[in-house]
Amino acid sequence: MTSALENPALLSLAAGFTDNGSLPAEEVRHGVANLTAQGADPEALQYGLNQGRLELRRMLGARLAAQEQGLDAETLSAQMLVTNGSQQALYLAIQVLCNPGDIVLVDRPSYFVFLEMLNGLGVRPVSLPTASDGALDLVALRPWLRRLRGSPDAARVKALYFVSYFSNPSGRSMSESEKIALGDSLRSEGWHLPVLEDAAYRELYYQAPWPARSVLALDAWDQFPRFYLSTLTKSFATGLKVGFGVCTDAGWRDRMLHVKGHHDFGTSNFAQAVVEHALRDGSFVRQLTRVRALYLKKMRALHETLLNEGLASLGWRWRAPSGGLYLWLEAPGGLDTGMDSAFCRACVEGGVLFVPGDLCFGDDAPRNFLRLSFGVLRVDDLREAGRRFVAVARRFR
Repeated sequence: MTSALENPALLSLAAGFTDNGSLPAEEVRHGVANLTAQGADPEALQYGLNQGRLELRRMLGARLAAQEQGLDAETLSAQMLVTNGSQQALYLAIQVLCNPGDIVLVDRPSYFVFLEMLNGLGVRPVSLPTASDGALDLVALRPWLRRLRGSPDAARVKALYFVSYFSNPSGRSMSESEKIALGDSLRSEGWHLPVLEDAAYRELYYQAPWPARSVLALDAWDQFPRFYLSTLTKSFATGLKVGFGVCTDAGWRDRMLHVKGHHDFGTSNFAQAVVEHALRDGSFVRQLTRVRALYLKKMRALHETLLNEGLASLGWRWRAPSGGLYLWLEAPGGLDTGMDSAFCRACVEGGVLFVPGDLCFGDDAPRNFLRLSFGVLRVDDLREAGRRFVAVARRFR
Protein backbone atom coordinates (compact mmCIF):
# COMPACT_ATOMS: atom_id res chain seq x y z
CA MET A 1 0.00 0.00 0.00
CA THR A 2 2.89 2.34 0.73
CA SER A 3 4.27 1.79 -2.77
CA ALA A 4 0.82 2.33 -4.23
CA LEU A 5 0.30 5.59 -2.36
CA GLU A 6 3.50 6.95 -3.89
CA ASN A 7 1.67 6.92 -7.23
CA PRO A 8 0.26 10.46 -7.67
CA ALA A 9 -2.34 9.24 -10.17
CA LEU A 10 -3.86 6.84 -7.63
CA LEU A 11 -7.23 7.70 -6.11
CA SER A 12 -7.32 6.24 -2.62
CA LEU A 13 -10.56 4.92 -1.16
CA ALA A 14 -8.49 3.27 1.56
CA ALA A 15 -7.41 5.88 4.10
CA GLY A 16 -9.97 6.59 6.84
CA PHE A 17 -9.04 10.27 6.91
CA THR A 18 -11.56 13.07 7.15
CA ASP A 19 -12.22 15.70 4.48
CA ASN A 20 -9.25 18.05 4.26
CA GLY A 21 -11.13 20.99 2.78
CA SER A 22 -13.67 21.06 5.60
CA LEU A 23 -11.19 21.14 8.50
CA PRO A 24 -12.10 24.02 10.86
CA ALA A 25 -9.06 26.24 10.30
CA GLU A 26 -10.89 29.47 11.13
CA GLU A 27 -12.45 28.05 14.28
CA VAL A 28 -9.09 26.74 15.49
CA ARG A 29 -7.40 30.03 14.60
CA HIS A 30 -9.99 31.90 16.67
CA GLY A 31 -9.55 29.51 19.59
CA VAL A 32 -5.75 29.77 19.54
CA ALA A 33 -5.96 33.57 19.38
CA ASN A 34 -8.18 33.64 22.46
CA LEU A 35 -6.01 31.18 24.36
CA THR A 36 -2.84 33.18 23.64
CA ALA A 37 -4.23 36.73 23.71
CA GLN A 38 -2.23 39.37 25.55
CA GLY A 39 -3.18 39.27 29.21
CA ALA A 40 -4.80 35.82 28.96
CA ASP A 41 -3.72 33.14 31.40
CA PRO A 42 -1.22 31.00 29.45
CA GLU A 43 -2.09 27.86 31.45
CA ALA A 44 -3.00 26.00 28.24
CA LEU A 45 0.71 26.03 27.39
CA GLN A 46 1.57 24.35 30.69
CA TYR A 47 1.43 20.66 31.57
CA GLY A 48 -2.08 19.45 32.31
CA LEU A 49 -3.72 16.70 34.32
CA ASN A 50 -3.00 13.10 33.37
CA GLN A 51 -6.75 12.39 33.44
CA GLY A 52 -7.53 15.40 31.24
CA ARG A 53 -8.65 19.00 31.66
CA LEU A 54 -11.35 19.24 34.28
CA GLU A 55 -13.57 21.67 32.35
CA LEU A 56 -13.27 19.65 29.14
CA ARG A 57 -14.30 16.51 31.00
CA ARG A 58 -17.26 18.37 32.49
CA MET A 59 -18.36 19.53 29.04
CA LEU A 60 -17.99 16.07 27.55
CA GLY A 61 -19.78 14.51 30.50
CA ALA A 62 -22.72 16.89 30.03
CA ARG A 63 -22.78 16.19 26.30
CA LEU A 64 -22.78 12.43 26.83
CA ALA A 65 -25.43 12.65 29.56
CA ALA A 66 -27.69 14.50 27.12
CA GLN A 67 -27.24 11.73 24.55
CA GLU A 68 -27.95 8.96 27.05
CA GLN A 69 -30.87 10.67 28.84
CA GLY A 70 -30.60 9.70 32.47
CA LEU A 71 -26.91 9.43 33.24
CA ASP A 72 -25.32 11.87 35.66
CA ALA A 73 -22.94 14.31 33.96
CA GLU A 74 -20.71 14.75 37.02
CA THR A 75 -20.29 11.00 37.41
CA LEU A 76 -19.39 10.65 33.76
CA SER A 77 -16.77 13.40 33.95
CA ALA A 78 -15.24 11.83 37.08
CA GLN A 79 -15.04 8.44 35.32
CA MET A 80 -13.56 9.97 32.16
CA LEU A 81 -10.00 10.06 30.90
CA VAL A 82 -8.91 12.21 27.96
CA THR A 83 -6.53 10.42 25.60
CA ASN A 84 -4.39 10.96 22.52
CA GLY A 85 -7.25 9.97 20.26
CA SER A 86 -9.45 6.99 21.06
CA GLN A 87 -6.71 4.71 19.73
CA GLN A 88 -4.60 5.36 22.83
CA ALA A 89 -7.60 4.55 25.02
CA LEU A 90 -7.96 1.20 23.24
CA TYR A 91 -4.30 0.43 23.73
CA LEU A 92 -4.36 1.35 27.41
CA ALA A 93 -7.42 -0.83 28.01
CA ILE A 94 -5.90 -3.93 26.43
CA GLN A 95 -2.45 -3.35 27.87
CA VAL A 96 -3.76 -3.46 31.44
CA LEU A 97 -6.29 -6.28 30.85
CA CYS A 98 -4.36 -8.79 28.78
CA ASN A 99 -1.16 -10.78 28.58
CA PRO A 100 0.23 -12.48 25.48
CA GLY A 101 -1.87 -15.54 24.72
CA ASP A 102 -5.09 -14.02 26.08
CA ILE A 103 -8.29 -13.66 24.03
CA VAL A 104 -10.58 -10.71 23.29
CA LEU A 105 -14.05 -11.33 21.84
CA VAL A 106 -14.72 -9.02 18.90
CA ASP A 107 -17.48 -8.11 16.47
CA ARG A 108 -17.40 -9.40 12.88
CA PRO A 109 -16.14 -7.53 10.90
CA SER A 110 -14.22 -5.31 13.28
CA TYR A 111 -11.94 -2.27 13.32
CA PHE A 112 -8.82 -3.62 11.64
CA VAL A 113 -6.39 -1.27 13.43
CA PHE A 114 -7.66 -2.65 16.74
CA LEU A 115 -7.20 -6.20 15.45
CA GLU A 116 -3.68 -5.31 14.37
CA MET A 117 -3.00 -3.88 17.83
CA LEU A 118 -4.18 -7.12 19.46
CA ASN A 119 -1.87 -9.12 17.25
CA GLY A 120 1.01 -6.81 18.13
CA LEU A 121 0.39 -7.44 21.83
CA GLY A 122 0.15 -11.20 21.32
CA VAL A 123 -3.60 -11.19 22.07
CA ARG A 124 -5.93 -13.33 19.96
CA PRO A 125 -9.21 -11.91 18.64
CA VAL A 126 -12.13 -14.36 18.51
CA SER A 127 -15.25 -13.33 16.61
CA LEU A 128 -18.77 -13.43 18.02
CA PRO A 129 -21.24 -15.44 15.88
CA THR A 130 -22.80 -13.22 13.23
CA ALA A 131 -25.80 -13.62 10.94
CA SER A 132 -25.70 -13.04 7.19
CA ASP A 133 -27.05 -9.48 7.56
CA GLY A 134 -24.13 -8.49 9.82
CA ALA A 135 -26.13 -8.54 13.05
CA LEU A 136 -25.22 -10.78 15.96
CA ASP A 137 -26.62 -14.28 15.57
CA LEU A 138 -28.63 -14.25 18.79
CA VAL A 139 -29.87 -17.82 18.23
CA ALA A 140 -26.32 -19.16 18.04
CA LEU A 141 -24.82 -16.81 20.64
CA ARG A 142 -25.72 -18.55 23.90
CA PRO A 143 -24.78 -22.08 22.76
CA TRP A 144 -21.53 -20.60 21.40
CA LEU A 145 -20.78 -18.90 24.74
CA ARG A 146 -21.58 -22.14 26.55
CA ARG A 147 -19.14 -24.10 24.40
CA LEU A 148 -16.50 -21.45 24.93
CA ARG A 149 -17.04 -21.66 28.69
CA GLY A 150 -16.29 -25.38 28.54
CA SER A 151 -13.22 -25.06 26.34
CA PRO A 152 -9.54 -24.85 27.40
CA ASP A 153 -9.57 -21.23 26.14
CA ALA A 154 -12.14 -20.05 28.69
CA ALA A 155 -9.64 -18.79 31.26
CA ARG A 156 -7.82 -16.74 28.62
CA VAL A 157 -10.87 -14.69 27.57
CA LYS A 158 -10.30 -11.24 29.10
CA ALA A 159 -12.56 -8.69 27.36
CA LEU A 160 -15.25 -7.95 24.79
CA TYR A 161 -14.92 -5.25 22.10
CA PHE A 162 -17.39 -3.93 19.53
CA VAL A 163 -17.95 -0.85 17.37
CA SER A 164 -21.53 0.20 17.87
CA TYR A 165 -22.33 3.27 15.73
CA PHE A 166 -21.71 3.54 11.93
CA SER A 167 -19.01 0.95 12.29
CA ASN A 168 -15.57 1.03 10.80
CA PRO A 169 -15.51 -0.92 8.48
CA SER A 170 -19.12 -1.97 7.81
CA GLY A 171 -21.03 1.29 8.41
CA ARG A 172 -23.50 -0.76 10.45
CA SER A 173 -24.94 0.31 13.83
CA MET A 174 -26.10 -2.00 16.60
CA SER A 175 -29.71 -1.74 17.69
CA GLU A 176 -30.50 -1.24 21.36
CA SER A 177 -32.26 -4.60 21.50
CA GLU A 178 -29.16 -6.26 20.05
CA LYS A 179 -26.95 -4.69 22.75
CA ILE A 180 -29.39 -5.76 25.46
CA ALA A 181 -29.52 -9.32 24.12
CA LEU A 182 -25.72 -9.48 24.04
CA GLY A 183 -25.45 -8.33 27.66
CA ASP A 184 -28.20 -10.72 28.78
CA SER A 185 -26.55 -13.65 26.97
CA LEU A 186 -23.14 -12.98 28.51
CA ARG A 187 -24.61 -12.68 31.98
CA SER A 188 -26.77 -15.78 31.69
CA GLU A 189 -23.78 -17.85 30.56
CA GLY A 190 -21.54 -16.60 33.37
CA TRP A 191 -19.29 -14.26 31.40
CA HIS A 192 -18.56 -11.18 33.55
CA LEU A 193 -16.15 -9.57 31.10
CA PRO A 194 -14.82 -6.03 30.84
CA VAL A 195 -16.53 -4.54 27.78
CA LEU A 196 -15.17 -1.90 25.40
CA GLU A 197 -17.79 -0.06 23.35
CA ASP A 198 -16.15 1.93 20.56
CA ALA A 199 -18.42 4.86 19.63
CA ALA A 200 -15.91 6.85 17.56
CA TYR A 201 -18.46 7.60 14.81
CA ARG A 202 -21.54 8.14 16.96
CA GLU A 203 -21.86 11.84 16.17
CA LEU A 204 -21.13 11.45 12.45
CA TYR A 205 -24.72 10.63 11.56
CA TYR A 206 -26.05 12.29 8.43
CA GLN A 207 -29.59 13.26 9.34
CA ALA A 208 -30.57 11.72 12.69
CA PRO A 209 -28.75 10.14 15.64
CA TRP A 210 -28.79 6.37 15.82
CA PRO A 211 -31.58 5.51 18.34
CA ALA A 212 -29.66 3.25 20.69
CA ARG A 213 -28.16 3.94 24.09
CA SER A 214 -24.70 2.77 25.01
CA VAL A 215 -23.67 0.13 27.54
CA LEU A 216 -23.30 2.97 30.04
CA ALA A 217 -27.08 3.42 30.16
CA LEU A 218 -28.50 -0.08 29.61
CA ASP A 219 -29.55 -2.16 32.62
CA ALA A 220 -28.38 -5.35 30.90
CA TRP A 221 -24.79 -4.14 31.33
CA ASP A 222 -24.99 -2.75 34.88
CA GLN A 223 -22.87 -5.50 36.43
CA PHE A 224 -20.11 -5.37 33.80
CA PRO A 225 -16.93 -3.24 33.95
CA ARG A 226 -17.56 -0.86 31.03
CA PHE A 227 -15.29 1.36 28.97
CA TYR A 228 -17.09 3.63 26.52
CA LEU A 229 -14.75 5.28 24.02
CA SER A 230 -15.19 8.17 21.64
CA THR A 231 -13.15 10.82 19.90
CA LEU A 232 -13.25 14.49 18.96
CA THR A 233 -10.94 14.01 16.01
CA LYS A 234 -13.38 12.56 13.47
CA SER A 235 -16.08 15.07 14.42
CA PHE A 236 -13.90 18.22 14.65
CA ALA A 237 -10.22 18.11 13.66
CA THR A 238 -8.26 14.89 13.28
CA GLY A 239 -4.88 16.56 13.75
CA LEU A 240 -5.69 17.61 17.31
CA LYS A 241 -5.80 13.93 18.37
CA VAL A 242 -8.13 14.31 21.35
CA GLY A 243 -10.24 11.32 22.36
CA PHE A 244 -11.87 10.22 25.59
CA GLY A 245 -13.18 7.21 27.42
CA VAL A 246 -15.56 6.67 30.33
CA CYS A 247 -14.61 3.70 32.53
CA THR A 248 -17.09 2.60 35.19
CA ASP A 249 -14.59 0.39 37.04
CA ALA A 250 -12.30 2.39 39.34
CA GLY A 251 -9.55 -0.23 39.48
CA TRP A 252 -9.42 -0.63 35.71
CA ARG A 253 -9.47 3.17 35.25
CA ASP A 254 -6.67 3.72 37.78
CA ARG A 255 -4.46 1.13 36.09
CA MET A 256 -4.99 2.79 32.70
CA LEU A 257 -4.15 6.21 34.15
CA HIS A 258 -1.02 4.77 35.74
CA VAL A 259 0.19 3.44 32.38
CA LYS A 260 -0.93 6.62 30.61
CA GLY A 261 1.32 8.65 32.88
CA HIS A 262 4.21 6.59 31.58
CA HIS A 263 3.07 7.15 27.98
CA ASP A 264 2.72 10.91 27.84
CA PHE A 265 2.26 12.50 31.29
CA GLY A 266 -1.12 13.65 30.00
CA THR A 267 -2.62 14.32 26.57
CA SER A 268 -1.57 17.65 25.05
CA ASN A 269 -3.04 20.30 27.33
CA PHE A 270 -3.05 22.84 24.51
CA ALA A 271 -4.92 20.58 22.06
CA GLN A 272 -7.47 19.89 24.79
CA ALA A 273 -7.85 23.63 25.43
CA VAL A 274 -8.52 24.27 21.73
CA VAL A 275 -11.30 21.65 21.68
CA GLU A 276 -12.67 22.97 24.97
CA HIS A 277 -12.88 26.47 23.44
CA ALA A 278 -14.70 25.05 20.40
CA LEU A 279 -17.25 23.34 22.62
CA ARG A 280 -17.73 26.50 24.64
CA ASP A 281 -18.24 28.94 21.75
CA GLY A 282 -20.40 26.60 19.64
CA SER A 283 -17.95 26.12 16.79
CA PHE A 284 -17.72 22.39 17.54
CA VAL A 285 -21.44 21.94 16.89
CA ARG A 286 -21.31 24.16 13.81
CA GLN A 287 -18.47 22.07 12.41
CA LEU A 288 -20.39 18.86 13.07
CA THR A 289 -23.41 20.24 11.23
CA ARG A 290 -21.26 21.08 8.21
CA VAL A 291 -19.47 17.73 7.98
CA ARG A 292 -22.65 15.71 8.43
CA ALA A 293 -24.11 17.30 5.30
CA LEU A 294 -20.78 16.96 3.48
CA TYR A 295 -20.32 13.26 4.24
CA LEU A 296 -23.88 12.50 3.19
CA LYS A 297 -23.14 14.19 -0.15
CA LYS A 298 -19.87 12.30 -0.56
CA MET A 299 -21.38 8.96 0.42
CA ARG A 300 -24.15 9.43 -2.14
CA ALA A 301 -21.64 10.37 -4.83
CA LEU A 302 -19.70 7.12 -4.40
CA HIS A 303 -22.73 4.91 -3.73
CA GLU A 304 -24.67 6.21 -6.74
CA THR A 305 -21.64 5.95 -9.02
CA LEU A 306 -21.23 2.28 -8.11
CA LEU A 307 -24.93 1.72 -8.82
CA ASN A 308 -25.01 3.70 -12.06
CA GLU A 309 -21.91 1.94 -13.36
CA GLY A 310 -23.62 -1.41 -12.83
CA LEU A 311 -21.66 -2.90 -9.94
CA ALA A 312 -24.77 -4.47 -8.38
CA SER A 313 -25.58 -6.21 -11.66
CA LEU A 314 -22.14 -7.87 -11.45
CA GLY A 315 -23.19 -9.58 -8.22
CA TRP A 316 -21.68 -7.14 -5.72
CA ARG A 317 -23.68 -6.23 -2.59
CA TRP A 318 -23.54 -3.28 -0.21
CA ARG A 319 -25.79 -0.90 1.72
CA ALA A 320 -25.81 2.87 1.88
CA PRO A 321 -25.03 3.78 5.52
CA SER A 322 -26.79 6.49 7.52
CA GLY A 323 -23.55 7.80 9.02
CA GLY A 324 -19.80 7.38 9.13
CA LEU A 325 -17.18 7.32 6.39
CA TYR A 326 -17.35 3.88 4.77
CA LEU A 327 -19.03 1.59 2.28
CA TRP A 328 -18.62 -2.14 2.98
CA LEU A 329 -18.77 -4.23 -0.18
CA GLU A 330 -19.26 -7.97 -0.60
CA ALA A 331 -17.90 -9.32 -3.86
CA PRO A 332 -19.48 -12.30 -5.62
CA GLY A 333 -18.48 -15.59 -4.03
CA GLY A 334 -15.23 -16.90 -5.39
CA LEU A 335 -13.73 -13.47 -6.17
CA ASP A 336 -10.65 -12.92 -4.01
CA THR A 337 -10.23 -9.27 -3.00
CA GLY A 338 -7.43 -9.82 -0.47
CA MET A 339 -4.26 -7.75 -0.24
CA ASP A 340 -2.23 -10.16 -2.39
CA SER A 341 -5.05 -10.90 -4.85
CA ALA A 342 -5.06 -10.30 -8.58
CA PHE A 343 -8.13 -8.10 -8.10
CA CYS A 344 -6.34 -5.84 -5.60
CA ARG A 345 -3.32 -5.54 -7.91
CA ALA A 346 -5.57 -4.75 -10.86
CA CYS A 347 -7.29 -1.97 -8.91
CA VAL A 348 -3.95 -0.39 -8.05
CA GLU A 349 -2.92 -0.63 -11.71
CA GLY A 350 -6.29 0.89 -12.61
CA GLY A 351 -5.65 3.85 -10.30
CA VAL A 352 -7.84 3.08 -7.28
CA LEU A 353 -7.04 1.68 -3.83
CA PHE A 354 -9.23 0.07 -1.16
CA VAL A 355 -8.85 -1.72 2.19
CA PRO A 356 -9.07 -5.51 1.72
CA GLY A 357 -11.80 -6.86 3.94
CA ASP A 358 -9.83 -9.86 5.16
CA LEU A 359 -7.92 -7.44 7.41
CA CYS A 360 -11.17 -6.71 9.25
CA PHE A 361 -11.89 -10.19 10.63
CA GLY A 362 -10.39 -11.52 13.83
CA ASP A 363 -10.51 -15.12 12.63
CA ASP A 364 -11.79 -17.26 9.74
CA ALA A 365 -11.48 -14.26 7.42
CA PRO A 366 -13.46 -14.43 4.17
CA ARG A 367 -11.64 -13.09 1.13
CA ASN A 368 -14.48 -11.40 -0.76
CA PHE A 369 -15.13 -8.23 1.26
CA LEU A 370 -13.58 -4.77 1.07
CA ARG A 371 -13.93 -1.29 2.55
CA LEU A 372 -14.22 1.93 0.58
CA SER A 373 -13.69 5.24 2.39
CA PHE A 374 -15.23 8.42 1.00
CA GLY A 375 -13.87 10.80 3.63
CA VAL A 376 -10.83 12.18 1.82
CA LEU A 377 -11.51 12.56 -1.89
CA ARG A 378 -13.50 15.38 -3.42
CA VAL A 379 -16.87 14.54 -4.93
CA ASP A 380 -15.61 14.52 -8.54
CA ASP A 381 -12.68 12.31 -7.56
CA LEU A 382 -15.01 9.96 -5.71
CA ARG A 383 -17.05 9.52 -8.87
CA GLU A 384 -13.92 8.86 -10.91
CA ALA A 385 -12.63 6.41 -8.28
CA GLY A 386 -15.99 4.62 -8.40
CA ARG A 387 -15.82 4.36 -12.19
CA ARG A 388 -12.28 2.97 -12.02
CA PHE A 389 -13.32 0.42 -9.42
CA VAL A 390 -16.29 -0.85 -11.43
CA ALA A 391 -14.16 -1.01 -14.58
CA VAL A 392 -11.86 -3.46 -12.79
CA ALA A 393 -14.82 -5.38 -11.37
CA ARG A 394 -16.16 -5.92 -14.90
CA ARG A 395 -12.89 -7.55 -15.91
CA PHE A 396 -13.25 -10.03 -13.02
CA ARG A 397 -16.85 -10.91 -13.72
